[in-house]
Formats: sequence, structure tokens, C-alpha cells
Amino acid sequence: MKPHILVTLTKDVAPGQIPYWEDVAQHKAKAPTQLTPAVDQVAKKYGHSFQVTREYRSAKPNGWDQHEQESKFDRTYRLILQQNTEIPAALIQDITVIPNVEAVNSGKVATAELPVIAKGLSFDTDMRSRQAIYLPEAHDYSQGDSKITVAVLDTGIDLDHPELKEVLLPGYDFVDILDGSGKFLGDYLDYDEDPEDEVGHGTHVAGIIAGQGLKMPLGVVPKCKILPVRVLGAMKRGSKKVGAGLVDNINSGIKWAIDHGANVINMSLGIEHTDGGLPHEEVVNYARRKGVSIVAASGNDGQEHLYYPGALPHVIAVGALDESGEITSFSTYGKQVDFAAPGTDIYSTYIGNDYGFSTGTSHASPFVAGAIALLKSYARQKYKTNLSDRQVKYLLKHTADKLDKRFKHPKAGFGKLNLLDALRLLDYKLA
Repeated sequence: MKPHILVTLTKDVAPGQIPYWEDVAQHKAKAPTQLTPAVDQVAKKYGHSFQVTREYRSAKPNGWDQHEQESKFDRTYRLILQQNTEIPAALIQDITVIPNVEAVNSGKVATAELPVIAKGLSFDTDMRSRQAIYLPEAHDYSQGDSKITVAVLDTGIDLDHPELKEVLLPGYDFVDILDGSGKFLGDYLDYDEDPEDEVGHGTHVAGIIAGQGLKMPLGVVPKCKILPVRVLGAMKRGSKKVGAGLVDNINSGIKWAIDHGANVINMSLGIEHTDGGLPHEEVVNYARRKGVSIVAASGNDGQEHLYYPGALPHVIAVGALDESGEITSFSTYGKQVDFAAPGTDIYSTYIGNDYGFSTGTSHASPFVAGAIALLKSYARQKYKTNLSDRQVKYLLKHTADKLDKRFKHPKAGFGKLNLLDALRLLDYKLA
């Protein structure tokens, strides 16, 4: 993928005439080389030429629906530069002031630290973390419903892992990193239908949600389906591995998951806001319009800091609890944090049909994503009703265990996840 610019106009300038970016990059579809006279003139001024593509694909072949139009997907374009050179900041600024341009940004690589996973079996298989949210008791109500799907947007999933393979739906790989962005490991070029995990982060997250309990505790919703969406590759930074992916391709992954039936999306990742619009804002608003719940890790820097998408209003941001039920020292905090869940030495699946322990808010987030899926499953099974995102948030908010007298805690949000009480409240409200 060559460098690119995202441009959102006030209206669609070429309905039906501009191809989706992936069709151009992967399948060599023919794309026009002009967008509007004003934008074309700015590009020419700086000696650049580009192919005009659409940033998003419509969910249905007959055109954009109302939710997509409200999210501005029909008029957001990816201008793929034909020169593999850095985009001048002045070029972006000149496009910004064009009257019919609503927003413009250059493509950026987002990174997220990948916690070290200690492999191997143990006598202590971490029932502690599951008991902390009352999961064994919650499973007396339900273990999930196969009609409820949780999308895991991460480093991919080990597609053959015995704990997961029976619940996996066909997924997609959106990782295609700019050459020269860093020292990348494994598969980091070309989009395809093989979201295989090469570093273990996404596999560990997926096991927390839907592990079958063969050699580990049962996942939160072992009967629900998992939709694997690979949006992060692996990059070496010093002695550490970090997950890395283009922000725009992560956005494509979010929309793809929504359009392919996800009821809940887990994003155990987060990026800082540097410039331009808020990261992921348009696709998160699309999720809100479609009634899809999004859960994200709050971050692991131990500071009052904003990481996206967790800092966006619709998204549930999750902090991490230690073994004693207290907020960990590394858990990022602030008004954006909604709940806290176990996040230290969590035992789950790992690549190569293996298992391991890992620590971080990345591993607290899937407990909450699984809890939402379980509430939606139980409501569907017992009451034949579909819980809305707003209803789910109400149930979690009013049953979380408080850390102190405050209704909302700066580090734990509304409190510690209590899945059993959330199910009890659901029964009370719907019975």
C-alpha cells in the first residue's frame, strides 16, 4: 500500500464510478485519477498524482443505506499516491481549506504494545479471574447463543486451536503496512481471507471470550460465535513486539465486522489522538447507529490518558484489576473508563495449540465483551428479545461492584464487572 490521503467531501461527487480501495490495491481495479478540480490542483502543485478510491464498501450491492450515509461513508475517499514519498503537511493543509472538503487526513500507522505471554500449563489454571466476575454462577443462566457473534479485532486468531476452531466464523485480514514503517515480523502485506495469528495476542483474547474449557477455564460465552478480524501485524521496536496497523484499515475492519453480523466488537488496542479528527470516530458512530456494542482496552501506561477507540463516547473502556480485586498500577485511567475486569496473569489460549498467561487491559476487555454477549444471549434465549446496546450498558452500570462511595471511580469507572448481578437485573426487568 502506497501512502494515501483520506478526504471527506460535503457530497458524493461520483456515485457508482469510484472503486473500493481494496479492489484497486489487491485486484488491480481501474480507478480515476481526479477527484475535484480544487483537490486535483493542490496535488499538482506539490508534484503528486493519485488514484481515487472509496474508503468504505457499501454493506449492500445496491448502494449506501441511511446509516452509512449518516456516517459519511458515501463521500469519504482514499487518494492513493502514485509516488512512494512522504506526504507534505502543507499539502494536507491546502486541501483542508477547500470549501467542499469536510475533513482530510494522511494515512497513519497505529501501534499497540503486545504483552509478553508466558506459555505452559500450570496447576493454577486461573479460575480466580473467572470467579471474580461470578462466571461459574452466570453459566447456570446461559453459556451463550450461536446466533450472537463477537468480533475480535486484533492480531488474528489461531484458526486451528482446539479451544476455538468450532466457534470461529470466516474472517478477514486487513493488515497491509506501508513499507519502511518499521521492522515488521511475519505477514504484513496484502489483504486476504486468512486472519491467522502469528504473535498470540488475538488468540489469547479470543480464548477468554469463547474458550471451550478443554485445558483451561470455560470462556465467558463458549456457545457464541467468534468473528476473527486481523487488523494488527507485529513490529519489533527495540526489545519489544508491538501490534501495528494502518488506522484507516482498522476502520475498514470495524465496518466489515458490523456488516458481517457482529453483535459485539472487542478491540484490545488503543491509539493516541495526535492530529485531525478523532481516531475511529466515523465507524464507531456507524456501530452506534447499527446497535453494535464496542468494548476496548483503556491502556497500560498507568496514567490519566486517552486512547482510542476507548475514549469515544459509544465505546466501553475497560481497566484492569489485580488478583486482590484492586485496580492495577498500569491501568490507564480517566473519565473515559467505564468498568474494570480481571487483567493480571489471565490464563487463555495461545498460538500453536498452546496456552499461556498474560497481563494487561487487553485481557480485561474481553471479559466485558463476553459479558455483553452473554446478556444478549440470555435475553434472546429466555425472553425472545434482542437487547439494545443502551440496555446492556444500563445492566452493567447498575450492577457493577463499587470500589468506594463514589458512583463513578476515576480508575474503575462504574465498578468491577459483576456478571451474575447483571443477569439477575435482566431477569427482574424483563420478567
